Amino acid sequence: MTELARLKFYATQPHPCSYLPEEQATTLFLDPSQPMDVQVYAELSEMGFRRSGDHLYRPHCQRCTACVPARIPADQFLPNRQQRRILKRNADIQVKAVRPAFNEEYYDLYVRYIEQRHADGDMYPPSRDQFSTFLVRDLPFARFYEFRLEGKLLAIAVTDMLPNGLSAVYTFYDPDQERRSLGRFAILWQIGEAARLGLQAVYLGYWIKNCRKMSYKTQYRPIELFVNQRWTTLT
Repeated sequence: MTELARLKFYATQPHPCSYLPEEQATTLFLDPSQPMDVQVYAELSEMGFRRSGDHLYRPHCQRCTACVPARIPADQFLPNRQQRRILKRNADIQVKAVRPAFNEEYYDLYVRYIEQRHADGDMYPPSRDQFSTFLVRDLPFARFYEFRLEGKLLAIAVTDMLPNGLSAVYTFYDPDQERRSLGRFAILWQIGEAARLGLQAVYLGYWIKNCRKMSYKTQYRPIELFVNQRWTTLT
């Protein structure tokens, strides 16, 4: 095991929380001079860390513990009736893994997604620099999973392949394809892919009980939450 105690971490100054406006957030970052080693990343993911661009981070707020790391144990997951319908509805979609890259097809889809689904968020307005810095990183474990229907790009799941699972970094999709529930399908597909590869889990980032935008994560059961420095199954 990597000697994590030797790693250096830096905390940001408190700043307004983008999920709970009444709270001040602090973020803990791994020293950016530390090489992005997949084993370090995997071990830190077990402690609730996530990747954004070239950085590994986790919330480190003084007064608030609302951001709870969440993961789905891939070999234990059982889709409910609604999720089975979503899988059936999207059975005609082809999925292909490619290296992260910038092209106009990807960026146009990203722009449409942000403008129509997240115009009230901190990623609006979208820009080429933001897209590249956040998602297009040439890292050996990073993947763009393309979801296509008869050649047409419907979604991109930005995913990191780690020794202990798949980390779902970000997904953006065609906002006009609402009937397909592409965001949910992308998660279901990644759970199935992790199980197929014999990986432990799909890491979904942070769940916040009082944040409506995060409520979808607990629809995938069983789900494990990282509470009091241990992974616990939500009942």
